[in-house]
Amino acid sequence: MTNISVQHEPQLPAKETLPTMYDLPSENPEEPGLPDEFHDFQPELLRETFQPRNWYPDKLFCGTDMNLYYDVKHPKWYKRPDWFAVVGVPRWYKQSDMRLSYVVWDEKINPLVVVELLSPGTEDEDLGETIGEPGKPPTKWEVYESILKVPYYVTFSRYTNEMQAFHLVGDRYQRAELNEGRLLLPEVELSLGLWQGSYKDRDRLWLRWMTPEGDLIPTLEEKEAAAKEEAAVAKEEAAVAKQQATNAEQRATNAEQEAAAAKQQATNAEQEVAAVKEELAAAKKQSDRLLAKLRELGIIPDDFS
Repeated sequence: MTNISVQHEPQLPAKETLPTMYDLPSENPEEPGLPDEFHDFQPELLRETFQPRNWYPDKLFCGTDMNLYYDVKHPKWYKRPDWFAVVGVPRWYKQSDMRLSYVVWDEKINPLVVVELLSPGTEDEDLGETIGEPGKPPTKWEVYESILKVPYYVTFSRYTNEMQAFHLVGDRYQRAELNEGRLLLPEVELSLGLWQGSYKDRDRLWLRWMTPEGDLIPTLEEKEAAAKEEAAVAKEEAAVAKQQATNAEQRATNAEQEAAAAKQQATNAEQEVAAVKEELAAAKKQSDRLLAKLRELGIIPDDFS
């Protein structure tokens, strides 16, 4: 598998003990509101289909609605992306624990891509239209573009079904050039685009990962459904093959029986021919005796045949 690093390591102050995820978890009881079902399902679909062909699964991490701590000078400042992916980082924190948050100065690798699901209350900030205030935490756009320098930033609105993609060029985001409506990420050999289909029993337009050519990367449910369909087809083919074998066996049995009957008929015919030959031979002997007797009695001449 190819490991192509395109991310940036945060600068760490020397000789200072810095907080880790254990000190900076994602729980935030003061954050208003709870995600709706779309904010549950859409990130889950992204997580399920984020399967780079050139990275091992144990070198990938996907975060959903998780605190992303980005500034070592302000360790309690964070953003909470709806979904983000990091490549080249161990799947489990310190190889064994599940993450409570993602702390960039501890992990040392920044996200490759961030996705924000637009809503009326956050749309302006998500699209970079909110101006940061001095002395206060920077906006999401500023964090992703200028601090973390996330190479790819994507927004999606469930209300307008519009996907907007941005690619970091130099130190600024620019509108990304889409290929047939999809954002290509060569670093992971994937593309991100819109798909009309059913997920979690809801048929709508979803954002999901695909191959660079646009082929769908299946979810676990789709894999199971495909496996069941293949099993059903294989079972049907096996049943047809078994019936064909049974029919062939029956035809072979019938052929054997017909051959046996034909053989018996041939034997009977041979026996009938032998019997006729015996009858002819007996008749000839009887005829010869009668002729001899008639010649002896002088009834017929000797040269009569």
